[in-house]
Amino acid sequence: MKILVTGGAGFIGSHLADKLIEKGHEIIIIDNLSTGSEKNLNSQAFFHNIDIADFEKIKPLFQGVDYVFHLAALARVPLSIEDPINTSKTNILGAINVFKASAESGVKRVVFASSSSVYGNQEKMPLKENMYCQPLSPYALQKLTAENFAQLFSDIYKIPIISLRYFNVYGPRLNFDSEYSLVIGKFLKQKKEGKPLTIFDDGEQARGFCYVDDVVEANIKAMESEKIKGGEVINVGSDKSNSINYLAELIGGEVEYFPPRIGDVRNSQADLTLAKELLDWQPKTSFEDGVEIVKKWFEGQ
Repeated sequence: MKILVTGGAGFIGSHLADKLIEKGHEIIIIDNLSTGSEKNLNSQAFFHNIDIADFEKIKPLFQGVDYVFHLAALARVPLSIEDPINTSKTNILGAINVFKASAESGVKRVVFASSSSVYGNQEKMPLKENMYCQPLSPYALQKLTAENFAQLFSDIYKIPIISLRYFNVYGPRLNFDSEYSLVIGKFLKQKKEGKPLTIFDDGEQARGFCYVDDVVEANIKAMESEKIKGGEVINVGSDKSNSINYLAELIGGEVEYFPPRIGDVRNSQADLTLAKELLDWQPKTSFEDGVEIVKKWFEGQ
């Protein structure tokens, strides 16, 4: 099959592209390399360095495509607070462009990468898809808005779009060079430089960390599942949460605490009832094993 992956030079997108190529599919990648890297690109993929915010340039690439995975995004809460205009351009307009190009080209299904950040702070755990969302940052609101467009497109344009709410994905190829790096990448870099691991708040905030290979499997199952009709929103994370303090303990080293950051969610933990029912999916990699894999990968960089 012919499959298009936006953000295919990024952390998660490149792992997904690799797995799809391994399965024998023809892969087209759209990525402007703003956060992705050419070194992540699979040499067997057809790569196009284009911004998803440019509809006229991306639309021709959707012709003859069977399935689309939309992972391209500016996916950092602090960045969205600093620059809500450009992040909205990518995360909202870019998503609409991908959905419209898919609809006009007769794509069979789109799998969209959303975020657990849409939930905001909830009193009850685990987080269920039918909870009232309370975004705490422009990024979270952008993802929720794109989810709403996905549901509208499924209804109006009759193209099945499924939104997967990712919970703190980690694994090899995560970006550790940015000030907006995921916490695991940030900790590894700080330890290598002999600096203390910086934790915002008291460190007891917990996350439903999910290893990248498990997330890739969820995406492929979302593409293949016969139970998907379009417009569904499904959690992709762990139903076990781990604190930032525990992560720091696994990485090892001195810890330094700072005040909480604006827009950061206190806790996240995924309810996987829908994922099990519609995708026959749940994560297989334990947090401890996943962190160990990332540590070994990082040592080889």
